[in-house]
Amino acid sequence: MNAIDFSPLFRSAIGFDRLARLMESARAAADGPAYPPYNIERTAEDEYTLTMAIAGFGPEDIEITTLENTLTVAGRAKEAEANRRYLHRGIAGRAFERRFVLADHIQVTGASLENGLLQLSLKREVPEAKKPRRIAVGNAPSAQLANDTTEAAAAA
Repeated sequence: MNAIDFSPLFRSAIGFDRLARLMESARAAADGPAYPPYNIERTAEDEYTLTMAIAGFGPEDIEITTLENTLTVAGRAKEAEANRRYLHRGIAGRAFERRFVLADHIQVTGASLENGLLQLSLKREVPEAKKPRRIAVGNAPSAQLANDTTEAAAAA
């Protein structure tokens, strides 16, 4: 699949390069490997659970990192035991790396590994400074308003 060149769109726009990176990472994710399989579940208004099927990996084999708005989950393959002879090997034990683009203010709040399923809890935590706030509109006392009008007329 050919990459789409968005540079003409950004000739008169400033600060939208993040959009191009987002679209490129989404395209790469669509073309990327399908291992390990995963589910993304919305558990509450601002809470999500990412579940990945990673049979054969232990907590010491998994590395979870976030940088800017990217969540990366990587697993290191275990060394195969030399004395084992497989007649059929269908359980994937290969290394992997999955990247997920996170929306603004999404934080990973926890991770657990049970029965071969890695579960990551994510929550949208908007800082107080970024939350909408209501601005009250006050009325100027009529005496003060009349006084200001008189002073303005006298100055003219």
